[in-house]
Amino acid sequence: MKITEVNIYRMAATAPSNDGNNWLFVRIETDSGIHGIGEGSLQYKDAALTGEIEEFGRFIVGMDPFRIEYIWTSLYRRVTWTGGPVTMSAISAIDLALWDIKAKALGVPVFELLGGKSRDQVPVYANGWFAGCETPEQHAIEAKRVVESGYRALKFYPFKGPQVVTPERIEAGVELVGAVREAVGPSVEIGIDIRSRLDMWSVSRVARSIEQFNIAWLEEPVMFDNVEAICALARELNIPVATGEQLFNRWEFRPLLEQNAVKIIQPDICHAGGLSELKKIAAAAETHYVSVAPHNSNGPISTVASLHLDTTIPNCFMQEIFVTFLSRYERVLTNPIPIQDGYATVPDGIGWGTDIDLDALAEFPPNEYVTVKSEPYEAF
Repeated sequence: MKITEVNIYRMAATAPSNDGNNWLFVRIETDSGIHGIGEGSLQYKDAALTGEIEEFGRFIVGMDPFRIEYIWTSLYRRVTWTGGPVTMSAISAIDLALWDIKAKALGVPVFELLGGKSRDQVPVYANGWFAGCETPEQHAIEAKRVVESGYRALKFYPFKGPQVVTPERIEAGVELVGAVREAVGPSVEIGIDIRSRLDMWSVSRVARSIEQFNIAWLEEPVMFDNVEAICALARELNIPVATGEQLFNRWEFRPLLEQNAVKIIQPDICHAGGLSELKKIAAAAETHYVSVAPHNSNGPISTVASLHLDTTIPNCFMQEIFVTFLSRYERVLTNPIPIQDGYATVPDGIGWGTDIDLDALAEFPPNEYVTVKSEPYEAF
């Protein structure tokens, strides 16, 4: 079997009136008629990612798609400038498509190639449920609604704004967290994502103020690019710290894990080297007794591939699901993702168990945007 084509497809992740983000898929064709689907969605970097995939595509055409490890290592080690979000997202998209091809050719689900199931279903947490909410009352109503739909864990972003927090912002954030906790009750897990917005002093104050609400994890408390600072906070705070969505391979996770401070890591299967690399990152985390909760603010193939990984690794904590994306997932997937009572399972079938309906993509033409100007992170 040989690779014959590498094609790229995009679709709008959101309505144009929202943030203008897109999802990007790779479809790799072979001379046997089997194709594989991957995803490398990298917010607001469509052009750069497309260019990198096209360059890599010229290299892999004519190769045996079963040689996943060789192709991955070549794309990472044989380039003059390697690493970073663009190159690693391109590698991720190609890697995912190759796993899909190999599993289809062998007539098995992808998870079987990874050693088989460690669990039949994966616990998930809801993100995006708070769209349009501003007041504590609105957050409480939507949080209760998402829990009543079956989710037993959720995450949101109550502390926005500049790096240095004020008493007024702390009070406003505490009111939001308190309203959500009261609405969902004591047995639902709540994660708080700071989104790297605060400084060390501010995070300490915020964390102390919300300890009373039994927070399951505090995500990205400061910027990702200072491992020592993140780990210092993780040792100081009583709330477990989670991080890793902007680390892109096993070498970048190594110093984080070696500090033995962060309790949960969140590699992104679209950005950190695909299934091949996340399996290795998860194994490294297991040696430090650290749980893995793959980051996932991406499209449907990212979600499906993450669930295949989660199904096989013993240290999976939970899987992130954007509930606001599910209707688009269902429209473009040939086989939907089963989600019920706070758990997800991989779609039934060989490969990923599902595929992208290329005709359905026409309903969601890519958004146009202006890098930086269109991105929703002004208040830092």
